[in-house]
Amino acid sequence: MKKLLFILIFILFCHNLHSQINIAYNNLLSQSKSLSKNQTDLIFEKVKEFPNETQISIGIIKSGIIEFYGVKRKNDSIIKIENHKNVFEVGSITKIFTSTILANFVLDKRLDLDDKINPYLNFRFKNDTEISFKQLANHTSGLPRLPTNLDLATINRENPYQQYDEIKLKEYLTNELKLSQNPGENYQYSNLGVGLLGYILSKVDNTNYESLLQDNIFSKYHMTSSTTYRDKVEQLLIKGLNEKGNEVPNWDLSVLMGAGGVLSTVEDLSKFATAQFDDSNKELALTRTKTFTLNSISDYGLGWEIINLKSGAIWYKHNGGTGGYSSVIIINTAKKNGIIILSNVSSFNSKSSYIDDLSFELMKNIE
Repeated sequence: MKKLLFILIFILFCHNLHSQINIAYNNLLSQSKSLSKNQTDLIFEKVKEFPNETQISIGIIKSGIIEFYGVKRKNDSIIKIENHKNVFEVGSITKIFTSTILANFVLDKRLDLDDKINPYLNFRFKNDTEISFKQLANHTSGLPRLPTNLDLATINRENPYQQYDEIKLKEYLTNELKLSQNPGENYQYSNLGVGLLGYILSKVDNTNYESLLQDNIFSKYHMTSSTTYRDKVEQLLIKGLNEKGNEVPNWDLSVLMGAGGVLSTVEDLSKFATAQFDDSNKELALTRTKTFTLNSISDYGLGWEIINLKSGAIWYKHNGGTGGYSSVIIINTAKKNGIIILSNVSSFNSKSSYIDDLSFELMKNIE
């Protein structure tokens, strides 16, 4: 009898859960006047897998026209919200900005892409290793993903870069540096490399990374809520979540800020994306110029991965992830299309790849 009662309760629970999901989906669809049913389906199928309090902020750019769409998982339902002005950590999308600063310096003839970075530092690399600016920006420097003196066994895993300062970076480059390959030979993604690039560009300009961003990018493209200073946007900031839906600390990138320290909004990133469609923005065009071939499908520019589709279309893409956030930007400059997604889904969430998947599916949908 007890067994039968348990089965009946379980069936009732499943029925109620299924009804809740259907109600959430119908509510989402009814509120989505600007999205097609197919687009709403794509969003719903991904978001329902994340914990309560998850927010997804989406910018859809079709033929240069921007539409924003936001959803939140709350009380096991999915509701539509306006969050395109809310701030998220963008993680490694920051690397596009660092490369854009580099492109500005090149066009201003302050340096050349093939110049070695070494003369711009007041210390020598171990074994007199020489690396160029381009090799840092396109991940062909041979530097590892992370420096070996960033000790994963002792760091605060909820804020892993916080204590990695200029002194430790110098110690690594002078005493521990070991390349996996000769610079320029092969692609190997490196947070250290692009973080080092941001650090050196700050030295070239005798300023800090935040000032470089504001002077070269954010002020030009009216990205008023984009910064590396969290206290400037605290009131707009969406808290990052772990896989269980608990809030986690924001990351402080310290000396490696250029690898992933920017906070921004979908609205601001949409301005940056549509600026890519304007050929008069020469520094943006330079970042999208191929500098290295990865394989038969992908090339690399400066910061951007270049995806060559069978259809002949070319997409420019970068994603990002931190302890509490996942993000992605994809653009097609020929068609003036794009998808931007910011979320408070942890990159350590076992299903964080759904954010990337969603961006590709939505991009294919509008193409």
